[in-house]
Amino acid sequence: MKATLPTPHLRSFPSPTPLSFKLSFAFPETRRKSLSISSTPKGTPSPSLAYVPLRVSASSQAAAAPTVNLTAIPTEMKAWVYGEYGGVDVLKLDDKVSVPEVKEDEVLIKVAAAALNPVDAKRRQGKFKATDSPLPTVPGYDVAGVVVKVGSQVKELKEGDEVYGNINEKALEGPRQFGSLAQYTAVEEKLLALKPKNLDFSQAAGLPLAIETAYEGLERTGFSSGKSILVLNGSGGVGSLVIQLAKQVFGASKVAATSSTGKLELLKSLGADLAIDYTKENFEDLPEKFDVVFDAIGQCDRAVKAVKEGGSVVALTGAVTPPGFRFVVTSKGEVLKKLNSYLESGKVKPVVDPRGPFPFTQVDEAFSYIETNRATGKVVIHPIP
Repeated sequence: MKATLPTPHLRSFPSPTPLSFKLSFAFPETRRKSLSISSTPKGTPSPSLAYVPLRVSASSQAAAAPTVNLTAIPTEMKAWVYGEYGGVDVLKLDDKVSVPEVKEDEVLIKVAAAALNPVDAKRRQGKFKATDSPLPTVPGYDVAGVVVKVGSQVKELKEGDEVYGNINEKALEGPRQFGSLAQYTAVEEKLLALKPKNLDFSQAAGLPLAIETAYEGLERTGFSSGKSILVLNGSGGVGSLVIQLAKQVFGASKVAATSSTGKLELLKSLGADLAIDYTKENFEDLPEKFDVVFDAIGQCDRAVKAVKEGGSVVALTGAVTPPGFRFVVTSKGEVLKKLNSYLESGKVKPVVDPRGPFPFTQVDEAFSYIETNRATGKVVIHPIP
């Protein structure tokens, strides 16, 4: 008999007088952008806001796994929760949320790291509330951690396994009420894979949703060896992986990608043959056209002007202009398993934004940052105690 997921017990939070201050984020292209965010409690450390040159690497030795007592699973946990849709201010850190129960085909994960995606912000804002799970919600799609309990029908995973995955099979249709921004989360076994041995938890947490979107989106176009591709927003979470997969897995003949001035070298380091500065030139005006345009930024009306006749335009967000098509990923652990060898060999590398990882106490600040649309690669939350 399947166990049912309990309703989380949420504390009542006082409504303090909101405080705000200006943070000036320094970007490599020398532009500065001010962002007003809620202040953190006194004594809480803030992540460094100085620009740090991005390092894209898969470490040769993964960080040590967190110490986990497999027999001492608590009944309550700390988790980020929102009980209404809205801005970042609806997020609350609660230490009295019930640990989710595990169904027959699920495992319980002690979360070590999580990551944010644009869909997390859109969900919190209520952009697809008609198909969302009931409030209150513990947000978060991407997870990396250790299995501490398995359901009766789980076939491969066992307690102690280090795993990673996107916990929601359908990103926009009934995502789980209990997400990954918590100390524990329950996940269907079929959505998970063993963590690549050479990656630490923070690197692994930044991969699942983005790499599945990149891989499945390329498959959907019929992309194959010898074809060319243009990636819009090549320095983003999905775009940075599309570049690498197109070159290393699919055998692209040419990869072009767009970014701002300060991120052009990153594109080249990921394998782009042509790095296009969108602040200085319009990609649709290039004489060369491409077999596939992968639009990860929402510029489909321009993307269709850069594709060859009979080619494909993948649109992840924004309005769709024919012959472009909307693509929404379906999470599959099998995709992660298939790509693990490329990750472990270093042919494909995670890209983690240099402003992180953000500590678990500053998930609200991480949301504020990702909503500036200035993140490079993935915004990661680590450690989660």
